[in-house]
Amino acid sequence: MVFSSALIENAVNEFAKLPGIGKKTALRLVLHLLKQETAQVQQFGEAIARMRQQIRFCKVCHNVSDEEVCAICSNHSRHRQVVCLVESIRDVMAIENTQQFNGLYHVLGGIISPIDGIGPEQLNIQSLVERVQHQGVEEVIMALSPTIEGDTTIYFLSKKLKDYPVKITTIARGIAFGGELEYADEMTLARSISNRLPLDSYVKP
Repeated sequence: MVFSSALIENAVNEFAKLPGIGKKTALRLVLHLLKQETAQVQQFGEAIARMRQQIRFCKVCHNVSDEEVCAICSNHSRHRQVVCLVESIRDVMAIENTQQFNGLYHVLGGIISPIDGIGPEQLNIQSLVERVQHQGVEEVIMALSPTIEGDTTIYFLSKKLKDYPVKITTIARGIAFGGELEYADEMTLARSISNRLPLDSYVKP
């Protein structure tokens, strides 16, 4: 791709670093911004920079937040005894969009995957155990993607929590094995949350 301006080329290269954005799409975005008023483009850039500089992670559940504790954890109308365990922030958004869950969340920050060099010590597991120990959690819903790595993580966590008086369930298998949670349609995800299963019926030692 030939550019008549090094500035445009640099901007296209930066946009193309985003997931799902190729050079042609990046060029389309850059040319769109070029047509906008300078103040609008400056506002766009400042919003991105401010987001990255000021974003925080909830000290309770590790979800993204503007404050020390996220809006979900600080909402006392939610069922605080039920915690939905998810892999990523995107999964929180996906489940919230179903409007079928009114408990709290815990974002692991990934799943156990030795091939990718991700072990239990790199995930937010200890803080989950501490929540179960000290915050009156009665049920942990394992809402992880139904993959081999997800199942391995569920099995590991079930062993970590087995000595505590907490009910462990998984989302129903409306989610296809090998699928990614964030790509499930809202109806399937909603039914999976509503029809969650006891862990014993899912993971066999």
